[in-house]
Amino acid sequence: MQDIIIEIMNQFGYFGIMFLIAIENIFPPIPSEVILTFGGFMTTFSELSVIGVIVFSTIGALIGAMILYLVGRILKKERLMRLADGKLGKRLRFKSEDIEKADKWFSEKGTKTVFFCRFIPIIRSLISIPAGINGMKISLFLFYTLLGTLIWNTVLTVLGTILGENWTKVVSVIDIYGNITLIIIIIAVIVLAILYYKFRIKKNKNKKKSNN
Repeated sequence: MQDIIIEIMNQFGYFGIMFLIAIENIFPPIPSEVILTFGGFMTTFSELSVIGVIVFSTIGALIGAMILYLVGRILKKERLMRLADGKLGKRLRFKSEDIEKADKWFSEKGTKTVFFCRFIPIIRSLISIPAGINGMKISLFLFYTLLGTLIWNTVLTVLGTILGENWTKVVSVIDIYGNITLIIIIIAVIVLAILYYKFRIKKNKNKKKSNN
């Protein structure tokens, strides 16, 4: 994967960077840290500039984020609520009120979430979908996406420039950071799922008792 990324960047320069970052935003497993840090390194021996790498990578990120945002708009909250009330929802023990609660939470804290999630691997891409489902104002979505992405892209590109041939050190550190973050997220999801099902079981038992 890393060799293919580097080859595309060597051949197509800024447009290769823009394309790769756009794809990275849609398919999270593609590592942005490789693209950006190597892009920074490229500025030390090619005609590419730091500003150019940052600008084109940010444009690519916005394109990718907008595609996932539009996917979320197509899904819509109402469709998810219908799915939750259908057979699939019953099997997973989801209800339309759960979607409603999640939507309300995102309405209250979504803008901050879109910004801060831009610094979390995998989540930084996927956060665009709930933003679209929630119907977050596109101007706000683009603003917070631009702000978070610009910071992320600038830091990694500059680090790649400073480290030069040792740019892979940044990739190693980000890999560790990404793995730790992923483990924390998985644990959090498991804990929340357990608490959610316990709450559901308790609620159903209380309903049966009240009916009896």
